[in-house]
Amino acid sequence: MRQVLVNARLAMQACGMSEAGEVRTRNEDRFVVDDALGLVAVADGMGGHMAGEVASSGALAALVASLAGGQARLPKMGDGGEQGDPDATDLDLRWNGTVRLRRAVDCANALLYEENRARGHADGDGMGSTLTGLQFLPALGAALSFHVGDSRLYRYRDGTLVQLTRDHTAYQLALESGAPGELPPRNLLLQAIGPAPAVAPDFDYHEVRAGDLLLLCSDGLHGWVPHAEIAALLRREDALHAACEGLLGLSRRHASRDNVTVLLARFDTAGAHDEAKNMAAPASSRTGLA
Repeated sequence: MRQVLVNARLAMQACGMSEAGEVRTRNEDRFVVDDALGLVAVADGMGGHMAGEVASSGALAALVASLAGGQARLPKMGDGGEQGDPDATDLDLRWNGTVRLRRAVDCANALLYEENRARGHADGDGMGSTLTGLQFLPALGAALSFHVGDSRLYRYRDGTLVQLTRDHTAYQLALESGAPGELPPRNLLLQAIGPAPAVAPDFDYHEVRAGDLLLLCSDGLHGWVPHAEIAALLRREDALHAACEGLLGLSRRHASRDNVTVLLARFDTAGAHDEAKNMAAPASSRTGLA
C-alpha cells in the first residue's frame, strides 16, 4: 500500500492484487501503481501463446513511459498544493491532463500495433489488451479516467457501488440497442489496445471526496461475482489489503474461470493514513515487450 500525491486536501492510497485463478495456468492480467504519476491502471491481455502477457505488460509500460516523459516536459502542477501556473483555470488543468492521457493511450496502442504488424498479423488480429485506469489530479481534487475494453472502474461512496465505465463489447452494444435474438458472448470486445491502428478511448473527469473508494478490476471479477456481493465486501472491509484479498476470494467462491485482478484506490484527507507509509505495496508488473 502506498500514499501518493499528497496535497493540503486529499491523498490517494492504492493497493492491487492479481492471480491466475483456479483454471488458467498463466496470468495475462497486469496492473500498475505509479507513485510519482498518481497513476493506477489494469490491463487484461489476450492473444494466446504468452502474447496476452506481452500485450498487457507492454501496454502498461508504454502508458507509464509516455506519461513520465510528458510530465518531464510540462510544468509541475499540484504537488504539495502548488500549481504550475497561478493564472491557469481548472479547465486548463483538466484539458492538459486529458491530452497527456490521450497521448499515452495512443502510444500504448501504437507500440502493440507495430509489434503485431512485425509479427505478420493483419489489422484486427494479433495480441491485444484492455486498458482501464485513472490519474489523480490533486490540484483539482479529481481523477481523470481512461478506458478501452471490458475491464471496469467503479466508485464506492456512502455505501453505494456505481459502475463508472461502459464495456466496449458486442454484448453491451446489443443490450443497449435492444437487438432481437440471442445476445453475443460477453467477452467479444469491440476494441482493445493493439489489434487496430487507432482506438477510441473513453475519458472522464471524476471529482473525488474524502472517503471515496475507486475499484479497478478485470472481468475475472465482475464477470462472475454479482454487483451486490462486491458492494457488500467493500462495505464491511475497510483495510485496502484485506479488501483486495476478499475480492479475490469472492472470485474463487463464484468459480471464476479467468484471471482476476483487483486494484483499490482510496481518497482521504491528507495525513489521515500516515501508517500506510510503513506498509509495503504489492508488486505490480511493469514489464515491457519481450
